[in-house]
Amino acid sequence: MWMCRMRKCILLWILLASGVFFLLTFWIKYDAALHYREIANKDWRDCLATACGGRRGMRELESAVSPHRPLPTSNSSNTNQNGSTFNKLNLLKADSSSCKELHNRMSATTPRKRYSDDYYIQTVNELQKCSWVIRPEEHEKFRSELSVCCNAVRNFIVSQNNTPLGTNMSYEVENGRTFLITQRIFKMFPQSQPFAGYPYNQCAVVGNGGILKNSACGTEIDQADFVFRCNLPPTLGNISIDVGSKTSLVTLNPSIITHRFGKLNEKRKPFVETVSHYGEAFLLLPAFSFRSNTALSFKVYHTLEAFRGKQKTIFFHPKYLKSLALFWRSKGIKVYRLSSGFMIANAAIELCKEVRLYGFWPFSKNNEGKNISHHYYDNQLPKPGIHSMPKEFYHFLKLHNKGIIKLQFGRCDIT
Repeated sequence: MWMCRMRKCILLWILLASGVFFLLTFWIKYDAALHYREIANKDWRDCLATACGGRRGMRELESAVSPHRPLPTSNSSNTNQNGSTFNKLNLLKADSSSCKELHNRMSATTPRKRYSDDYYIQTVNELQKCSWVIRPEEHEKFRSELSVCCNAVRNFIVSQNNTPLGTNMSYEVENGRTFLITQRIFKMFPQSQPFAGYPYNQCAVVGNGGILKNSACGTEIDQADFVFRCNLPPTLGNISIDVGSKTSLVTLNPSIITHRFGKLNEKRKPFVETVSHYGEAFLLLPAFSFRSNTALSFKVYHTLEAFRGKQKTIFFHPKYLKSLALFWRSKGIKVYRLSSGFMIANAAIELCKEVRLYGFWPFSKNNEGKNISHHYYDNQLPKPGIHSMPKEFYHFLKLHNKGIIKLQFGRCDIT
């Protein structure tokens, strides 16, 4: 009996000793963990107070990771150089790895037959988070490609140098049709390409998209050395705040002459008054794209001559337009005809050291998802089946991504 009790007592002591040993071990490990955590916190604070950004950086990082403070939301925003807003943390992230990833992805992408509007808007919003810089080597490489295929410096405009007297001019679209350049026609052409300031330092190519409304881009546009516009757009009054008023060259579709000015049979004076708003700009017409364009384009020349207008009438060279269409067909734009805005943007890349595009937006919603008109002055949609502006816009995005041109997506800086 006594031996039995002794065994029970010994077993009890062993259990008690084991419990005490376990508690001591746990306490030592816990104390060590607290000690090393304090050392780590001290090192972290020392880093933030010196090389990692100072006390201000320490406070910002502490507040960003603190479980007692909410994380920034989409309303916590800063304004970027293009006037759009986005989260500061997203911008810092995008300016490093995200922008490189986006650049590589867009450079490697083979265009599909069609993308949704949402795809374009998402891509634009991603691009806006990345600061844009011109890349002279990429610009020169692409300019050289255009020069080899199309040579805007020599062939953009019909001139006496590139179209000798007696030439049978082939039309751009109507294959097999020609037009004899007589002495009377030959005298309409400038002796050479009329761009005396070539190469221009900075050019603005202004489309007519509804995205220009409330953009406040007018001042920036007017600061360009050469300003291209399309199809006699309005520039007077308050709208100039958004689109500017300076015009160096403006295209003119003969359909405008037909519908707005009665083919210049009785509305010659209203036409002259309208184009007078563009100062001494060049009026660029596609006289040799279709036969129906030729007589109307020549009427513009003679009307301005009769009224002593300051504007100079010039004509697209059909050889240039054909070559440009073939060049872009090889890159996936297989359309009946390129848009005039796309044509002059390509010419600008050859004629200018830096090209900025405004108002090129072929969608019914802006990049914030709000409904906008097709043009900044009306909501008239283009005829279907002639142009493919979303495809053209896709390639503009790729050129923007490479630093060859700069696309303005929204509001401009207001200084």
